[in-house]
Amino acid sequence: MQTIIPKILFCSIFILISAWANGQEIGNEEGIEIDARERDTLVSVGDSLPLAEVIKVQDSIMADTLKEPGNQMLTDVVTYTATDYMRLSQKENRMYLYNEAEVTYEDMTMKAGLIVIDNNKNEVHAYGIPDSTGAYSQTPVFTQGNQTVEPDSIRFNFDTERALVHNSRTKQAQFNVIGETTRRENDSVYFMKNVRFTTSENVEDPDYYFYARRIKFVPDKKIVSGLVNMYIADVPTPLGLPFGYFPMTEEQTSGFIPPSFGDSRRGYFLQNGGYYFAMSDYADLMVLGDYYTNGSFGARVESNYAKRYKFRGNFRLRYENLYESERGFPDFSQQTVYNIQWSHSQDAKANPNSRFSASVNLGSSNYYQQSVNQSNTGNFLNNTLNSSVSYSKTFPGEPQVNLSLAARHSQNTRTQQINMSLPTLNASMSRVYPFAPKTGAKKGAIQNINFQYNLRGENRINTTDSLFFKPEMFRDAEMGLRHQIPLTTNFKIFKYFSTSVSANYEESWVFKTFDRSWDERANQEVVDTINGFDSYRTYNFSTSLGTTVYGLKNFGKDKKIQAIRHVMRPSISYNINPAFDQYYDTYERINPANPLETNMVDYSRFQGSLYGAPGRNFSSSIGFSLSNTLEAKVRDKDSTATEPKKIKLLNNFSLSTSYNVAGDSLKLSPIAIRGSIPIIQNKLDINVAGNMDIYALDNNNRRIDRLNIENGGSLFRFTNANVSFGYSFSSKDFESGGAENEEEEDSETYRNGGRRDNLLGEGTDLDGRFYDEDEDEDQDDRDDEWYNYKIPWDLRLSYTMTYNNQQRQNEITSHSIMFSGDVELSPKWKVGGSSGFDIKEQGFTYTQLRFQRDLDSWRMTFNWVPFDVRASWYFFIGIKSSILSDIKYDKRREPDRQL
Repeated sequence: MQTIIPKILFCSIFILISAWANGQEIGNEEGIEIDARERDTLVSVGDSLPLAEVIKVQDSIMADTLKEPGNQMLTDVVTYTATDYMRLSQKENRMYLYNEAEVTYEDMTMKAGLIVIDNNKNEVHAYGIPDSTGAYSQTPVFTQGNQTVEPDSIRFNFDTERALVHNSRTKQAQFNVIGETTRRENDSVYFMKNVRFTTSENVEDPDYYFYARRIKFVPDKKIVSGLVNMYIADVPTPLGLPFGYFPMTEEQTSGFIPPSFGDSRRGYFLQNGGYYFAMSDYADLMVLGDYYTNGSFGARVESNYAKRYKFRGNFRLRYENLYESERGFPDFSQQTVYNIQWSHSQDAKANPNSRFSASVNLGSSNYYQQSVNQSNTGNFLNNTLNSSVSYSKTFPGEPQVNLSLAARHSQNTRTQQINMSLPTLNASMSRVYPFAPKTGAKKGAIQNINFQYNLRGENRINTTDSLFFKPEMFRDAEMGLRHQIPLTTNFKIFKYFSTSVSANYEESWVFKTFDRSWDERANQEVVDTINGFDSYRTYNFSTSLGTTVYGLKNFGKDKKIQAIRHVMRPSISYNINPAFDQYYDTYERINPANPLETNMVDYSRFQGSLYGAPGRNFSSSIGFSLSNTLEAKVRDKDSTATEPKKIKLLNNFSLSTSYNVAGDSLKLSPIAIRGSIPIIQNKLDINVAGNMDIYALDNNNRRIDRLNIENGGSLFRFTNANVSFGYSFSSKDFESGGAENEEEEDSETYRNGGRRDNLLGEGTDLDGRFYDEDEDEDQDDRDDEWYNYKIPWDLRLSYTMTYNNQQRQNEITSHSIMFSGDVELSPKWKVGGSSGFDIKEQGFTYTQLRFQRDLDSWRMTFNWVPFDVRASWYFFIGIKSSILSDIKYDKRREPDRQL
């Protein structure tokens, strides 16, 4: 915290007086120099004489050569200017600078209507002056560095080194401080009387302020006050303290965090109280706790760390022990939930060849559903928690080698199933072209031959929430390594056909296999686990041929539609996968219904291992695909445009299928259809996907080797289909020029499982601010008159419909529309909502209504979920400034988590 009256002010004034009294060199704008020998004989020319006409008259009497020169305290030239005049009065022994007077020394500047230096009393005075209307203007403004003090007047005594400042105005960190009278006691202590301090930007008429009769101010450390009252709109409130202590340092400091209080169905509570540790310039630590009168409690540990150009991140650990009802009551229950979050990112400039990153979100599966100290809707509506911690290293050279080590976690919060990979090792070598020429481009099939080497190792763990981090979770861990060497080449045939040929070799290593046999007594299959190294090898071959066909139809440049272009990309591929039946064994199984009847069961010892068993059946298939894009060239509505506008009519509409040459039946796979239809260019695309089958179903709804048309049906049978689109538009789209596409940043809601478009609702932080709210948005930059005829708004829509007819269901399995929007009713009012409608089930999905009011220095929000099992509301009003964030009132109705 900077001082209200900087010490350099008094030092600089002292230097200025000493320089004048002892004859040191002082420069002014006109280049006039005044020293001690000339000062006594300087001609006084009156108030109206301009500074440029001050005439120096040399005294014939030399100065006393025995007089010792004054202390040489100046380290730089002192410059001063005045618009009307600069006058030295020998009679009064004073220096006057009048009208836009300014004195500058090093980084200190003092401006005032009138600056008077009284050498008799050793004092300096700075005042404002009346303007042509009689109003008090040009009040003193003192600037030193990036700090400014604006009092009505300044009086400083050179002998006592004390100062008296009237009606000083200054900004200290986030506080605007206005003191009626300020007295400087010494270099480190100041006393102020009748002081108002506020975070409001309107200093003259703040919407709130704290009023203190007397305060003691210690620069860069603290403000200690007597009785403090809070005023709102100049009306005193009963909110006050018999004394106050305000830390005024701009550096991070450790200190207590007062809790918020309230009541809920768990009783009265104290929430989010604790201690903040300013550990260093690179890291901090915050420890918070909650307590409820029914015995529930919670704890939270948060830390942020950063090192410029190196890395940054944060860590959060949350734990809650929650009681429902009271002990001894029949509905009493107790549960503990926890959550761990860790985010770490490395600056791209830190090391171009290695990178470490982390994104961790793990804990109890029901944490976001049961926690009473978080309100991020995107979390509890999400069914998965994902984590990843990875390190990658690149070894430059020829060939280049890439190495990465990662730990991953995926948790289904509904089934409480957890899949982990601790760790996953990936290593790869860049492509090597053994027959490529040393210079020039590669040509032909031989020169384009290349191979790679890839290695993937994994230790996979499948467990449940109840066994998480317990010894049982490691017992069934599956480990393995897979080596892969792809060999490929590509070349042109007849100039227009692109051909690629590839062969792939894989070798899989596992450390656990399974032997199977039949137990006649138990009449069941027995599986024996065999620990130890084992491996199998597979290989396959594939080739593809593709080209691009262009069709163009011109209608003339004078037409509205000038041309249509059709781009087709047909391709055909062939794949061979040999049978690896050498890795299969058999055992004899007795039929339980007829003990005399037995049959042979085939199995592979690799079934159930990390990579599963290799394929037993030989396959040889031919694949077909056709991709279509339809574009039009139309005349631009803008008459000044020189080129026509290009629009897409059909985007990547594709059909694909495959034919199994080696199969005995059902050789043709279902035909897959994919594509998008642009409705509004770059804004709205309808995405379609579906599958069509030519084969019929039997009475048990199983595919049979008979065409559907032969079975009395149509040529194709739709098995499933999906139609979806997302659309976002706002009032800016209807302005001239439209809205520019802006890259969406990852919000807190999105990082913790929500959506970028907030269709699932917005989460609120503990200070009432929505996670995606722009904290730095300047409401003062808006033109209030603009709202007289234009109201900013935005709307986001998402629609999806899924059809299923796999086994003659002929039903729409899901059909819903979701929407979210905001409307700024005024520069200070903003309302919004997120909801959806399930068309199939005829009901609304999770609905949230949001109300925000900007109260200048205050923030007010109301978040309401009107219905649903999580029906709740939350009201908050508080001061925006972080230094006074504890001055707030909030009230909430929690959702009934027992539903």
